[in-house]
Amino acid sequence: MQNTNKKLFEETPVPQAVQTMMIPTIIGALVTVLYSLADTLFVGMMNDQIQNAAVALAAPALLAFNAVINLFGIGSSSMMSRALGRGDLKTVCASASLGFYGTVVSGALLSALCYIFMQPFVVLLGGDINTAAATTAYMNWAVVCGAIPTILNVVMGYMVRAEGASLHASIGTMSGCILNMILDPFFIHPWGLGMGAAGAGLATFLSNCFACCYFFVLLMVRKKNLSLTKEIVFGVMEVGIPAAIQNLLNVTGMTILNNFVAGYGSSAVAAVGIAQKVYMVPIQVALGGTQGVMPLVGYSYASKNKQRFEETIQTVMKLLVPCMVLIMILCWIFAPSLIRLFMKNEEVITYGAMFLRGFCMCMPFMLVDFLAVSVFESVGMGKTALVFAILRKIVFEIPAIVILNKIFQASGITYAGFVS
Repeated sequence: MQNTNKKLFEETPVPQAVQTMMIPTIIGALVTVLYSLADTLFVGMMNDQIQNAAVALAAPALLAFNAVINLFGIGSSSMMSRALGRGDLKTVCASASLGFYGTVVSGALLSALCYIFMQPFVVLLGGDINTAAATTAYMNWAVVCGAIPTILNVVMGYMVRAEGASLHASIGTMSGCILNMILDPFFIHPWGLGMGAAGAGLATFLSNCFACCYFFVLLMVRKKNLSLTKEIVFGVMEVGIPAAIQNLLNVTGMTILNNFVAGYGSSAVAAVGIAQKVYMVPIQVALGGTQGVMPLVGYSYASKNKQRFEETIQTVMKLLVPCMVLIMILCWIFAPSLIRLFMKNEEVITYGAMFLRGFCMCMPFMLVDFLAVSVFESVGMGKTALVFAILRKIVFEIPAIVILNKIFQASGITYAGFVS
């Protein structure tokens, strides 16, 4: 670890250290969500509900990538930051190598499974005779071809951030997003290649490949660093597996939500897709902020610096909770205008504003949940973090979707997250 990064972990005042780690991570997280926002925006410009619904229906499949990202990204980075706190550089290198190769193998497996079971998978996501073809075309590029570079891009960012190089992690992610926004309109619209939703998937695939090249140069992971001792594998999996399960629960919740919404027509499906993408912007701020300080928390915990450990957590709360409350109010007020930016269909705007207002109500609570989960994952308590996800998704949110839909129909579904 460079001396400048060691100084950041040990000597820099906590508010300054938190901002140094958190701000680039938030920017990187926002850039990540811009990938899907760009797809939704440029596909929405076609004013074709089927193409827009295809991007919305594929969202849970892309969210499933986070299971592998959490397994090897959070698992490896947590192990790395704690090893740095102990001064164990050998474990740092071995954990990074395990994360890299595990990501490649897992991404290839996801691609193969999606290719083989594409048709039943699209039906499971809520696709019907109208939306199946467009959804399949999008997923062929974004999932079948794009799984490895998309996942690897984010996992390598976690590894770089674990060593304190938060800015480099964000630059890598941002480079891919900028390319994606350049390619999207050319691939999607009739004046370019005219590929519709499939073009959005192709642009995402190519831009993630480009971002991976940046990290390849930066990390230069070598095979000789891979030392699969029992302690390293167990340490990564102890945090990574519960984090991956948490994500699979999120995918399950989104899939169930989309299936219930699909019963109200393609306009409702397109609307919930747009609302989810807008909602993901502040959620990524919360997620980026809480995950950005994971290396600080893990390092302080491993080096037994209790005061710095607690002050880091308190600083994040003071910075981000007021921010989430303000964003919640703004989203509620300007919900119709935000949906109209993506699609100028009055039925979609009505549905979308309703969904967005319901989603935004849980923002401050999600911030606290994310912070608790990040702290537990940072210190190696993955099983405790998993309890939060099980309570939120299985015990509360999924039953809330069923009950609120039965009582209030579409307007009720949107508040399931807030209730949970």
